[in-house]
Amino acid sequence: MALQTPSLAAAVESASLTLKKMPFAAVLSLLLLPLLLPAQSRSTKEAAALRAIDAGAPQSVALLERIVNQNSGTFHIAGVNAVAAMLEPEFQALGFTVRRLPMDAVKRAGHLVAERKGTRGGKPLLLIGHMDTVFEPSSPFQKFVRNGSSATGPGVADMKGGIVVMLAALKGLREAGLLEDSAPIQVFLTADEEAPGNPIDTTRGAFIEAGKQARAALCFETGVRRDGQDYASTARRGFTGWKLLVKGTAGHSSQIFTESMGHGAVFELSRILTAFHDQLPEPNLTFNAGLVLGGARIQIDTAGDGRVNGKDNIIPAEAQARGELRALSPEQVARVKDKMYAITAKSLPGTTAELTFDTGYPPMAPTAGNKRLLTALNEASRLAGLPELGELDPMQRGAGDISFLAPHVDSLSGLGAIGTGSHAVGETVDLESLARQAKRAALLIHKLTQ
Repeated sequence: MALQTPSLAAAVESASLTLKKMPFAAVLSLLLLPLLLPAQSRSTKEAAALRAIDAGAPQSVALLERIVNQNSGTFHIAGVNAVAAMLEPEFQALGFTVRRLPMDAVKRAGHLVAERKGTRGGKPLLLIGHMDTVFEPSSPFQKFVRNGSSATGPGVADMKGGIVVMLAALKGLREAGLLEDSAPIQVFLTADEEAPGNPIDTTRGAFIEAGKQARAALCFETGVRRDGQDYASTARRGFTGWKLLVKGTAGHSSQIFTESMGHGAVFELSRILTAFHDQLPEPNLTFNAGLVLGGARIQIDTAGDGRVNGKDNIIPAEAQARGELRALSPEQVARVKDKMYAITAKSLPGTTAELTFDTGYPPMAPTAGNKRLLTALNEASRLAGLPELGELDPMQRGAGDISFLAPHVDSLSGLGAIGTGSHAVGETVDLESLARQAKRAALLIHKLTQ
């Protein structure tokens, strides 16, 4: 080693002098060269996988059209099961064993689980999505319509397009022989993401257990594009529903605010909501009252349709509000709940109020592990010759199934098709994003299963 040291030092000094003499732009070009030429580091099989995804693009669009044209609103159980039946042979053709998890107990269609054992052993990589949409058979929005490089249809982006991206990625890997030497892969497609059945322990029990056993979880819900850049999510806010029930004393309106009659249910409800508005705001939190009724004999069904009776000269005996809050961490949810309880407890004279919370969706809190997955996705994107993705602000994304897994395993969301107008008539997908997202996902899956 002593004989080699002087020559190594001389080489370093020579290289340093050479760089000093070069223009700055030339030095910068040398430093950026590995990023500018990602294709040079691809293996032959990885390149073959990318070519296979491009070649299979027409078949991907055809599959998307077929599953979009089958209505699968969450409460249309037969429709969701029909979509599952269409997808089963797609996974079976890729060497996956497919099974269904019936959810009759919670009045939902069954989840679809597909598993491939692999040859490397170890924990499986978990790929997730959902088969249901918000568009029930009663919706006027029912069919896939192509418009050049885009298409509209119910669930075309959220998230039937994501399922197609997942399959395209797996097909590309299979065509290139990259599924043959990998760790296990498990696919879990839920049947009720848009309106989970209760209790959550039943409808998400097996799903959460799959997350606990996984090496990482990748969610193929809708990707996001802003100002020419694609984004993925390392964090998502949770969703917690709340109900506020207020009681007062009915009587003639001329006696309101007296000691015997009190302030009435509506004023108490108004006091609480105003205090929520003024006292709860903080970063990464939103909250909303989506339904408010006051008077007498309030009736609200599970779909949110309500009825109430009342007259302008009668003090209202009852009032109700229903809403939700979205927060970024379990600690934030707990803190906000405590504030809401404290506000509710300060009742106006002659009134009582009860505040309750639904189980809802937990937050997908930002973690170092989630950020490492985004780094790996960007490595895959560069390898595919595609631009890097940004980290989406969690305020720009709603709750999702990935949040049930995030406390147990490193997770990444937004790997699916990119579109606009989710949950609304006219929902649109960028068809060119199917292959782009599938290439990124394929190389990421390959990296994570080695």
